[in-house]
Order: sequence, then structure tokens, then C-alpha cells
Amino acid sequence: MPDLSTLGLFAIACLALTATPGPDMLLIASRSASQGRAAGLATYIGIAAGTYCHALAAAFGLSQLFLAAPIAYDIVRYAGAAYLAYLAWKAFRADGTALTPVAGLPRYSQTRIFRQGLLTNLLNPKMALFVLALFPQFVQPQAGSVAAQILVLATVLNLIGLMVNGLVILTASRIGTALSRRTRFQRAPQLLLGTVFAGLAARLAFGGQR
Repeated sequence: MPDLSTLGLFAIACLALTATPGPDMLLIASRSASQGRAAGLATYIGIAAGTYCHALAAAFGLSQLFLAAPIAYDIVRYAGAAYLAYLAWKAFRADGTALTPVAGLPRYSQTRIFRQGLLTNLLNPKMALFVLALFPQFVQPQAGSVAAQILVLATVLNLIGLMVNGLVILTASRIGTALSRRTRFQRAPQLLLGTVFAGLAARLAFGGQR
């Protein structure tokens, strides 16, 4: 297991990274605004589970496949972009928000929202390369199992992410609730969610070069 000084430095790095607005935070915020705190938390848990998957892949060397085989990186990248574009299409087609349900609005379960967060994270090859680049800097081979150390680091990252994104979830859900009470803004959270999905899809498809 990494020593306390190593974990402390890693925690500081994680805090700086998670506090910087990025795709994950934007997705969590838009989901919270459109469907409430529970949906935002389910999205974060899915993303956190994806982080563990990427950490395991890094521990067993699978993430290096993206470095060795560019075609594998591109396949995952375009698959992720297509999935996000599909989610954007579904969001734009919805007639309202979960906060102000109307006929025809899909009522997504927390399990489904969790799965969307997980798949969004897994289908982002940049996350795999991020883990592969950052985690080894804090791994000490002489301190025991490398795989176990990487999982400990992933846990630290997820816990700090929960604290930071917990504030995002609370703030965004309140904003979404306030908007949903205004007739002219009832669809604003849902449109925001669709725009975020579309933006992430474009970013992954056209700006995903390593």
C-alpha cells in the first residue's frame, strides 16, 4: 500500500483535477439539473465504477493497448461518440423533464442512469490513458501489489470526486428545480442535458486524438 505522504500528494493532485470543470462534472451537473439529485448521484456512481474498471485495465496492462494499437483507440472513441449522440437525441426528443413530467417523457430508473454514466466513462479512451499516465507516478513497487495500490489510488480519486461532485449535484439540482417551476423554462434542463451529450459526442469524435 502507498505510504501516507504518497497518498497525500495524490489526493492533492486529485482535488486539483476534480475541481477543474470537465466532461464528467458537466454531465453530472446537467443530469442533476434535469432529473434531480438522485439521478446526479447515480451518474457519478456510474462514472466512479468506470474509473475502477480503467484502473484495473491499467493494472493488468490492458490500457497500453490504446498506445500500441491506434485502431483500437479509434474504435472505442467512435463507439463512445455514437453512444453519446444517441443519448443526446433521446434527451432532445423528450417532451419535458423528470421534475415536471408530461406525457411521453421517458422515466429512467436509477439503474439505467448509472449504466449510462458507466458506459460514458468506459467508452472514453482518454480516461484510460489518463489513469495510465497519472497512477504509475504514485505506485511504489516495493510497497506491495501494484494492482492493489492502483485500486487504492482509484478509491482516493473517487472519494475526492464524490466530495467535489456532491456539491455540484446539490447546486445543479436546486437550479433545475427552480427552472422547472417557470413555465417558459420547463424544458431548459432537458435541453441542457441533450446539449451536453451532443457536445461530449463531438468532443470525443473530433477532438479525441491522443
